[in-house]
Amino acid sequence: MSNPYDQIRTHLAKAEAADSAAQVLQHLRSVLTEVGQLLDEQLARAVVDDELSLAAAGKYAGLTENAVGPRLANTARLAPYATTGGRVTAEDVKRARRHKYAQTPLPPAAPPEPMRFKPRRKTKPS
Repeated sequence: MSNPYDQIRTHLAKAEAADSAAQVLQHLRSVLTEVGQLLDEQLARAVVDDELSLAAAGKYAGLTENAVGPRLANTARLAPYATTGGRVTAEDVKRARRHKYAQTPLPPAAPPEPMRFKPRRKTKPS
């Protein structure tokens, strides 16, 4: 796996050098995706390795405490601890820390399926 910071720099350079606004948008969207994944992984590192609370990690990242749990559930490190609601709770983080100290971490979970658009309601043909 390549360095995510290098990937972000590459996408930014491509966006800066792009000829059309459409190309710029594509590269900037890639930057946002990479930054989001990097933020999620660093949140996981902060709550497990640095033992920050979900609220403290969220504060440093500019997120609310409620926004941290679902983001942690999308990381390879904490996905195995996620509840059925697709979020990681403070209790789940404590389990992850205990497994880390016991040197028996859970195997990584399969990556989550990408989000898909689902219409809210079915429209009737006119």
